[in-house]
Amino acid sequence: MDKEKRSYHFNVTEVVDGKIQEVMNFNFGGHHDLAALVEKVVETGEFKEKHVKELVVGVRLLHHVLKKYPDNQIFMDFAPYFKAFKDKLKEQVKK
Repeated sequence: MDKEKRSYHFNVTEVVDGKIQEVMNFNFGGHHDLAALVEKVVETGEFKEKHVKELVVGVRLLHHVLKKYPDNQIFMDFAPYFKAFKDKLKEQVKK
């Protein structure tokens, strides 16, 4: 995976009474190609593509926040478990 900086824009909408309403939007960046990560996980056949997209985006966003707040007590307790989860996921994708 190359280290090229990538930038993504997330736009979260909610459907209420058949009408789409914007809830929030934000930018997110990093060196990971989210589409390529989704493809790799889809190839494992472990999950439906919809769920792979949710998993990849969720893991990347959570990892980003954990890195930004390493001294926050709640993250300090959780970080080793998250790292173990990420490592296991990476291992499974490599198979």
